[in-house]
Amino acid sequence: MKKLLLIATFAILGTTAANAQENGFKVGVHAGLPFNDDYSFNAGVDVAYTWALSDNFELGATTGYSYYFGKEYTVPGISMGPISIPAQSYKFNIGSIPVAATAQYNFDGGFNLGADLGYAFLTGDADGGGFYYQPKIGYTFAEKHTIYAGYKGISKEGTELSSVNIGYAIKF
Repeated sequence: MKKLLLIATFAILGTTAANAQENGFKVGVHAGLPFNDDYSFNAGVDVAYTWALSDNFELGATTGYSYYFGKEYTVPGISMGPISIPAQSYKFNIGSIPVAATAQYNFDGGFNLGADLGYAFLTGDADGGGFYYQPKIGYTFAEKHTIYAGYKGISKEGTELSSVNIGYAIKF
């Protein structure tokens, strides 16, 4: 088993070294519409480092920050004789910091399919985190620029925070 793992490690490193010109950082931005009625908009930044394992396949790690802008809700006030409770407004904002593996398959002609899988740490009016996933379809032009559409989801204890996004990334 150790020999098989050692051979696989050297094969991956050898492929990576042979395609070193294809390795690199990707930095991008995204914006989207959440599927949850409590949020009105989603926006964020993304950072990834990928290794070209073949001419068409990249594998790497990704992180970033995504912010879900909450809608404002107002609970009406109550007045009963001498007792009065004023109206209250509530707004729940959530951020997420994913730590995930990323993969992308590049077709001839610039189109690509990709996915991110990992864990997202929640910030703001939420705590903890959940399973993070994001399938994507994109188009790469001028060799380093990619535009994409994706579905971003974070599953936590039977609930899901999700959005459909569009984004742009540049590879360095």
